[in-house]
Amino acid sequence: MGNRILSIDAASPACSVALFEDEILIGNAYEEIGRGHAEKLVPMIARLPDKGRADHILVNCGPGSFTGVRIGLSAAKALAMAWHAKISGYQCLHLVAAQAIDEMENPSSVYVAMIGGHGEFFVQNFAADGSAIDELRSLPAESALLYRKADHLAGSAAQSLAEQIANNISWSPILPDAAKSMLLSEHSQHLTPSPIYGRPPDAEPTRQG
Repeated sequence: MGNRILSIDAASPACSVALFEDEILIGNAYEEIGRGHAEKLVPMIARLPDKGRADHILVNCGPGSFTGVRIGLSAAKALAMAWHAKISGYQCLHLVAAQAIDEMENPSSVYVAMIGGHGEFFVQNFAADGSAIDELRSLPAESALLYRKADHLAGSAAQSLAEQIANNISWSPILPDAAKSMLLSEHSQHLTPSPIYGRPPDAEPTRQG
């Protein structure tokens, strides 16, 4: 058995897992379920070859659903401990950008827009090589439109934003898929495995005194 990587993605309405051996996909599962990641994720992993056992676990750290992000990270950390495996993370919008660029006949820059909370969108611009050219933001629709620097939109909010733009815009409603995680650059696959929320918490802790 070569070097195996288990990729886990539960940060969006999709739930997916993938097992790679020497970066070659040997098993995967993908479902768009909206909710219910806690019930779906572990059985999906168990159905992979060798029940998903790997030397390295890669997990989507967000931003996305607060619950989904935590479910994915909790499963990844538990398996890493049980298997004495390495663990690292990736940022959700980086994978969506990589998937969008991979689908293009002529790779170009892409603006990723994912549905966030409180009517806002998680947005970020990427160059044609998949590298981020600005910071991740959580913005309302009007501000999100102004933040755009590309004519191709990708992500769960791509259609919603594209319909508000007058000029000719292309878009693809991509959700992150663990089976595509090897499209990420080496650097993008090695984030600290902790939640990326993309915006401040809804409530601040009460200060004493």
